Amino acid sequence: MTKLFTYLRKHRIQTILAPLFKMLEAVFELIVPLVVARMIDFGVANRDVPYLIREGIILVLLGVIGFLAAVTAQYFSANVAVITGTSLRNDLFRHIQTLSWRQIDEIGTSTLITRMTSDINTVQNGVNMFLRLFLRSPFVVLGAVVMAFTVDTQTALAFAVAVPVLAVIVFTILLITMPLYKNVQKKLDDVMRMARENLLGVRVVRAFNRQEDEKRAFDQNASEYYRRQIFVGKISALLNPLTYVVINAGIIGILWIGGLRVDTGDLTRGEVIALVNYMSQILVEMIKLANLIILLSRAIASMKRVDAVFAMENPMKDGDAPLPACPKGGVEIDFKDVTFGYEKEAAPALDHISFHIEGGSTLGIIGGTGSGKSTLVHLLGRFYDPDSGSVLLNGKDLREMKLAWLRGRIGLVPQKAVLFAGSLRENMKWGDEEATDDEIYRALEIAQAREFVDEKKEGLDLGIEQEGRNLSGGQRQRLTIARAMVREPELLILDDSASALDFATDAKLRKAIRESKGRSTVILVSQRVSTVRNSDRILVLDDGQAAGFGTHQELLRSCDIYREICQSQMTEEEIAEDLGKGGDRA
Repeated sequence: MTKLFTYLRKHRIQTILAPLFKMLEAVFELIVPLVVARMIDFGVANRDVPYLIREGIILVLLGVIGFLAAVTAQYFSANVAVITGTSLRNDLFRHIQTLSWRQIDEIGTSTLITRMTSDINTVQNGVNMFLRLFLRSPFVVLGAVVMAFTVDTQTALAFAVAVPVLAVIVFTILLITMPLYKNVQKKLDDVMRMARENLLGVRVVRAFNRQEDEKRAFDQNASEYYRRQIFVGKISALLNPLTYVVINAGIIGILWIGGLRVDTGDLTRGEVIALVNYMSQILVEMIKLANLIILLSRAIASMKRVDAVFAMENPMKDGDAPLPACPKGGVEIDFKDVTFGYEKEAAPALDHISFHIEGGSTLGIIGGTGSGKSTLVHLLGRFYDPDSGSVLLNGKDLREMKLAWLRGRIGLVPQKAVLFAGSLRENMKWGDEEATDDEIYRALEIAQAREFVDEKKEGLDLGIEQEGRNLSGGQRQRLTIARAMVREPELLILDDSASALDFATDAKLRKAIRESKGRSTVILVSQRVSTVRNSDRILVLDDGQAAGFGTHQELLRSCDIYREICQSQMTEEEIAEDLGKGGDRA
């Protein structure tokens, strides 16, 4: 909650003025019953029409001034609430960008989306209603009680009984509903997660004809969320009938006592009407206050969820050293006894990995699914830190380097081709904001994407839909490779990024990269032997461990796992030829 107050302090003038104008409206509202009482006791009783007109004009003026005060207050409160919600959402988005991949994995993408949308919207509504009512409602309740006692002390005793009973009802329901609203928001996370999974995997769901199963599963989650929401809503709904019962009992008490005192001449009819009006005002304000408290309980629960994200600090501290230069060009890579696991109790994804790669050379990484190939390149980009051991580039530990220096010199093409809505030029400039059109076209040629871009006849203004939905899988992969090549990185990492390409296009791509890489170091991650066979060195991974390291020919002779992979993808004649000739290297 402290963070929320920092936003309110930035707009303290409007934050103060909003409740003050609502209190001004409340003052005029408290005067109205007294004016009505005078109109009844003097104007109506004496049939004094001019007096009634004068008092009627006063009522109109009170209403107009109160209306203007209310409009002003609501403008200020709404403005502060919108600005606060926007600032909170922007700051939360920025903070999420600073979190490590491990932290994002732990909290979950769907939960983060819920907190940026539903939770912050609830906080925004809470701020709006809080500024409008947190002073007005208590002021009207207390003011009505005070005014009632100034009218008649004995009759006002009904107020002294009704108000404490109302307070007990409101705060009892508040204490019950606050923890329940937290559970409701947690269940909303589950609904959001399932909706996100189905929207992202809609093709897979339909391909396996699992629509009905997913509908049932979603219906169960949504129904549970519905049941929890209804249960809390039923408890909250008790506020209105209970407060009405108490207030109506209070009005009966006023009429009973007031009627007796009117008979004795100690109280006028107008004063009885004024007391009833004050009791009605208390009823309205207590209902408003009860609804405000319920809304605030939800807003507080939501703000705590948002604060929990803000409280997360990235344990991966940024270094301050630049990436040293490599005399041979590219970057020199050293893995020294590196062990890493995504979860502490689970088996490590990489187990005591050690190897050395010269600058400007090519490393091929091959292995089965789940062998740790992508994990290794994620460590190279320092998206994760190893649990033990160290990763060095040009002899410098990654943890000592400034991330901006490190990632500015790496071109990473992930397994899943990710493109953003916008033009082709905008997507390519993610690699280098200063890239010229000629440099972009050169990168497209290397990535074997120039031909299909030219066919679309829109050039670099080609529109890209969200996630590149208007392109095929192979086209998306080639564009992501081109985006990395635009940067002309010292370290180019292709993480199984040509899996959607046919063998001919894949071969052309690898040849173009070899001819254009200059002195860059290239890492090729693949399950295809044809992709890695011509690399200077090949690392074979098996269940997180290094099963072999060497050239294609060396591994054919010494590594059983690599030989099995080759036998599943190559003919015996090709294997024999490679063993006999030492493996042709392009």
